[in-house]
Amino acid sequence: MRTCRSERKTKETDIVASVVFSDSFPAVPAERTIAIATGVPFFDHMLHAFFFHGGFEVELTCQGDTEVDDHHSVEDVGIVLGGLFRQVVADHGPVSRFGHAVIPMDDSLGEAVVDVCGRSYLVWDVSFPQPRAGNFDLALIREFYTAFASEAKINLHILGRYGSNGHHLAEALFKAAGRALGGAYRPASAVLSTKGTL
Repeated sequence: MRTCRSERKTKETDIVASVVFSDSFPAVPAERTIAIATGVPFFDHMLHAFFFHGGFEVELTCQGDTEVDDHHSVEDVGIVLGGLFRQVVADHGPVSRFGHAVIPMDDSLGEAVVDVCGRSYLVWDVSFPQPRAGNFDLALIREFYTAFASEAKINLHILGRYGSNGHHLAEALFKAAGRALGGAYRPASAVLSTKGTL
């Protein structure tokens, strides 16, 4: 089992997280644990979809200064999770590298493309039709993926092809990202690069 664990404590957040990376994709749902408590209910819902459809196991807790707003919790969770995705390559060896998924959610269509290449780059082409989903500021989703891609050292393209409901579009994007990452992080027998290294 490829398992990675991390803790991050600042004056703004206290996060403990562990992720189990499946060697087969997709993993069997009944065999996996997904336990997420960030203090931001909508974000928990999105992360659950992300890890479920990616075939990962996860245990994640975050105590953050949500009385200020949700920004620090969402961004710092991205930092911690991105670090775990970088760590699994360092600790357990090469991965399949590329992943791609296009996921519908009723009126919306989300796309994610991944290259686990050791270089951080986020392309974000998403326009939410409403600024919020319930009490959640949808602009924070970009902050999450910016932090995640930076710490994971991956090339990540997140594309909102269309959508008339912000909740649906956000959920399509998280499902697509999880699915693409699940494929990209399958173990490989060698580094998949013409240079011989990433």
